[in-house]
Amino acid sequence: MLEKTYEPADIEARIHAKWMEAEAFKAGRPERANAEPYSIVIPPPNVTGSLHMGHALNNTLQDVLARFERMRGKDVLWQPGTDHAGIATQMVVERILMERQEPGRHALGRAAFIERVWAWKAESGGTITNQLRRLGASCDWSRERFTMDEGLSKAVLKVFVDLYNQGLIYRDKRLVNWDPQFQSALSDLEVESREEKGNYWHFRYPLKGGETYRFPIAHDEDGNPTEWEERNYIIVATTRPETMLGDTAVAVHPDDERYQALIGKSVVLPLVGREIAIVGDAYADPKKGSGAVKITPAHDFNDYQVYKRHPEIGIINILDATAQLNDEVPEAYRGLDRFVARKKVVADMEAAGLLDKIEPTVHAVPHAQRGDAIIEPWLTDQWYVNAGELAKKAVAVVESGDTRFVPKNWEKTYFEWMRNIEPWCISRQIWWGHQIPAWYGPDGHIFVAHDEAGAARQAKAHYGKAVDLERDPDVLDTWFSSALWPFSTLGWPDDTKEVKRFYPTSALVTGFDIIFFWVARMLMMGLHFMQEVPFRDIYIHALVRDEKGQKMSKSKGNVMDPLDIVDGVDVETLVAKRTSGLLRPQDAKRIAGDTKKAYPQGIPAYGADALRFTLTAMAAMGRDIKLSLKAVEGNRNFATKLWNACRFAELNGCERVAGFDAAAVKETVNRWIAGEVERTAAAVTAAIEAYKFNEAAGAVYDFTWGTFCDWYLELTKPVLEGGSEAAKAETRATTAWALDQIMKLLHPFMPFVTEELWERRAGPLPAGEELLALAKWPAFAGLGNKEATAEIGWLIELIGEVRSVRSEMNVPGGAKIPLVLVGAGKPARARAEKYGETVKRMARLETISFAKAAPRGSAQIALADATAALPLAGVIDMAVEQARLEREIAKAESEVAKVDIKLANAEFVAKAPPEVIEENRERKAAFEAAIKKLRAALKRITAD
Repeated sequence: MLEKTYEPADIEARIHAKWMEAEAFKAGRPERANAEPYSIVIPPPNVTGSLHMGHALNNTLQDVLARFERMRGKDVLWQPGTDHAGIATQMVVERILMERQEPGRHALGRAAFIERVWAWKAESGGTITNQLRRLGASCDWSRERFTMDEGLSKAVLKVFVDLYNQGLIYRDKRLVNWDPQFQSALSDLEVESREEKGNYWHFRYPLKGGETYRFPIAHDEDGNPTEWEERNYIIVATTRPETMLGDTAVAVHPDDERYQALIGKSVVLPLVGREIAIVGDAYADPKKGSGAVKITPAHDFNDYQVYKRHPEIGIINILDATAQLNDEVPEAYRGLDRFVARKKVVADMEAAGLLDKIEPTVHAVPHAQRGDAIIEPWLTDQWYVNAGELAKKAVAVVESGDTRFVPKNWEKTYFEWMRNIEPWCISRQIWWGHQIPAWYGPDGHIFVAHDEAGAARQAKAHYGKAVDLERDPDVLDTWFSSALWPFSTLGWPDDTKEVKRFYPTSALVTGFDIIFFWVARMLMMGLHFMQEVPFRDIYIHALVRDEKGQKMSKSKGNVMDPLDIVDGVDVETLVAKRTSGLLRPQDAKRIAGDTKKAYPQGIPAYGADALRFTLTAMAAMGRDIKLSLKAVEGNRNFATKLWNACRFAELNGCERVAGFDAAAVKETVNRWIAGEVERTAAAVTAAIEAYKFNEAAGAVYDFTWGTFCDWYLELTKPVLEGGSEAAKAETRATTAWALDQIMKLLHPFMPFVTEELWERRAGPLPAGEELLALAKWPAFAGLGNKEATAEIGWLIELIGEVRSVRSEMNVPGGAKIPLVLVGAGKPARARAEKYGETVKRMARLETISFAKAAPRGSAQIALADATAALPLAGVIDMAVEQARLEREIAKAESEVAKVDIKLANAEFVAKAPPEVIEENRERKAAFEAAIKKLRAALKRITAD
């Protein structure tokens, strides 16, 4: 007997253990040896990480696909694993050593430090995968991989050596994102730009030899110059004054009439005395500032591009690895920290009379995502992949449709990146990672090999004798190993059966922020080494935002831990989690107050199923998710509704019947529900196949709560209470069968509660379907019955419309009112007589009668073959009700007008955050929907 109350905490761990014991998610099960393969690789989360809401969404959607295809009989491999997260992991272990007052990385030495990292990984590196299990992820956990395990390391080594030998990996001196605190190059994804207050310092750069030119200082209304002044300098502006010591040019737009005569001439760089050229380049914006831009190629990415177009200007690196000024600058500035140098440069320029003005501004400052140091663009030697060459095929396969983006609009983003791709910097100056397999001879000659012995053989052949070699200390960018993930996890470069069976993978589910960093690179590597795309479909999901539409962030204090929703959390623990690590006390105080106000009792335990279903139901293609606990609570109630429906079936003797044939049922209501099951199964299937997860969830939700629980179970009560024995038996069997189909259709979304109910409901389970996770997906044909659909549809419409009228017109809940069917033909009369008692019970009616005309003071409902009239004159005051409806309509129309004024204001639309714009559009849609309902209610009131 099912318990009265559904408690997810009582079942989730037990159900997960049952799946694991049965190896339900293992790829290559014997009974599926000849089945069609279906494979997905998990985007490997950082080994240092813990579950956040983006992970919860990403993995829930993958799980929906994996469970769906597994139930469709395919041999499913959902490949799990974690990324070694080079920088993040090294920082974690170094922090632990510091907190324990143990020797640091350099004191330990490389080998000993790496041992400590592996020890940390063994002890603490499985947090996020354990959390994914808690969420119900049906990965083949027996095949879990790690980007530093032996097999993947073998793949990385082969790829590096092969690409080097093919000339596609090389060493070069280029500009990179440099973290002067952590002492390493970083990828763009590891850099976070933040808006900060700063200044534009406007400096005067004197023209060589005191040369002068006329500069317009006033214009007429048509923009024509009316007044000029003689100048012997060009004004440039910068937010980083210290970089001027490395300037090699000043750029002006070639079409800028103010400066055209100066192009090719020179200015004298203040404080340095070096002559630098004035070049014409479209990078300079005539409408911004003075229209002239200082060019520091070694310390600005845009300036570096100017240098590539004008290599004659040269490039000068003025910073060392710690962001202190080096020997390339005048002696007075050497050894100064960049920010100390900044103050000195400004002071010296002012003293020289060359500081034109200081203009406060807010600008983006790049910070290291981990460690928080301000990033410097820095010129340094690094290893690169010729991404431009590898990108050609990766662009072509998306153009041809061999791989497709869903939604399709992400193709544009992909093409923009790929068609303007820069060389990929793959080296990092850290110890944790795949050490680059390159050795240097005494003269710096590079030898790349699978091991040191191979490099030594190359060196001996090169030098004619054995020499000492020094290995490159750098490691590979984490994205390098994860780019091989779709085939390295299957055992490549060995010729394994898994590679043959599961590559290419079927689909990839990921976020838009790593289309370039991961998706594109997997395409490039897969096509180069496997001669085949790594996946057919790329589904790009949206962001999970808070209920106001704001991006979740630590600084806003609106981050929601998925497991807090699953397990529940008290308010003090929630406050502690949200304020930990905040640098500013005022932020911690604000967030603590907001949290206590929003969650005075903390967050109750909703269970994994409720969270999963909420995320899936809100995952509309291309639209961000606004996650609210009210929605999660609603879906927790949905699980309870399902539980109670099974209890109702149990109490009424509704058990599975072996060999039950839904096509053979005779009762109208049973024929109708069989057809609805077929329709819903088809809708859910089509929606999942099209990656329309919200539509799939919506279809099964509407059927379960509405069609089955609210209508079918209510409509069958008269049969179960007073029908013939044959009708009762058929209805009980049909109820049990329909519940089975609900369990199957809901299982990909709510696996725990459905598996529990599948096991515990009465009656024999079909052979091979002892576990719902391995049961057969519903697929039917021929169950629909037009007559049953029409008859029950008429009944549902009538009852539903009467309920709507009662609600819209404020009819007291306990009041029983008469129903008059006007102009009813024989079918309508027959249905009314057949279901009269049911209609009266479900619509709270006193009587049902027939007439040629509607009684005075009636609210009227138009049906297909009759008009339903509800005489309400004696129940409510029709005039008062009419006035109320008119007031409500006017009020709603006023609100729509207010929103329209806002949205028509170009300045408001330009400045307002996207979530505010979306909120206003949603408010307008809600008011418009209300107006439609109110007008329908008003129309029902007769004029007489």
